Amino acid sequence: MSGRVVVGVDGSEESVAAVDWAADEAALRGAELRLVNASLWQEHALVAVRPARDVLAERAQGLLAETAARVRSRHSGITVSDQEVEDAPSSVLVAASADAGLVVLGSHGFGAGTGFTAGSVGQEVAGESHSPVVLVRGTEPDGDGRVVVGLDVRSPGEELLQFAFDFAARRSVPVQVVHTWHLTALHHPWHPHGAGSEGAEAGAAALKEAVRPYRERFPQVYVVEEATAGRAAEHLVEAAIGAGLVVVGRRRARSGSHLGAVTHAVIHHAACPVAVVPHS
Repeated sequence: MSGRVVVGVDGSEESVAAVDWAADEAALRGAELRLVNASLWQEHALVAVRPARDVLAERAQGLLAETAARVRSRHSGITVSDQEVEDAPSSVLVAASADAGLVVLGSHGFGAGTGFTAGSVGQEVAGESHSPVVLVRGTEPDGDGRVVVGLDVRSPGEELLQFAFDFAARRSVPVQVVHTWHLTALHHPWHPHGAGSEGAEAGAAALKEAVRPYRERFPQVYVVEEATAGRAAEHLVEAAIGAGLVVVGRRRARSGSHLGAVTHAVIHHAACPVAVVPHS
């Protein structure tokens, strides 16, 4: 896997925001930025209204050229390449993720003219990508830039913390690590934290232990640990207000895709960009 940053380009407001975000990230990483345009024209469309493929290709090439110029005006030293493919956008981006360090796309891009409903491509790519995926909104609210990461201390997933701390270190922003559990679960004997105040203390201790190696590895990053009872999705969406990025996980599946309920909710409701990181 290379350090290349891949971004989906379709000309929408969300896509433009995604390109700007991806260009900034590629510049910070010192990585190549790959612009990808993919479209799938339905073969069953009426011949009389179906644009010729060469016309569609010309439009795509023009869009990619304009986008590359925009990127170079933003970051003059960045290496930019492009790819135009006639195929389903989700398939193209998942394939591109195989040798990429990161895939970025607008949260509502690729909707018109491709047979996908708004947001479906983002969900498909996030659920199947080989690399982390960042979904960027069309407009971003002002905030403090901190990175929020949702963590299950029973199976923390090193990839999530590594991604979050790497990202924060490049930008000199804090990391807020959130671990949440259900109040009702604390009363079950199998729950690792037990019940009541002792359970809360155990949860905080487990979170501290999970984060400790990353505090040591990234001493320059200010860290806030938050262990609290409640619903994970609600806490993460609330914590993401004013944040620069919220990081959630997705377990790698042997076949098919899988976005858990918390990740799915955060993708739909967080106001800031959302990173979905595949982990074991």
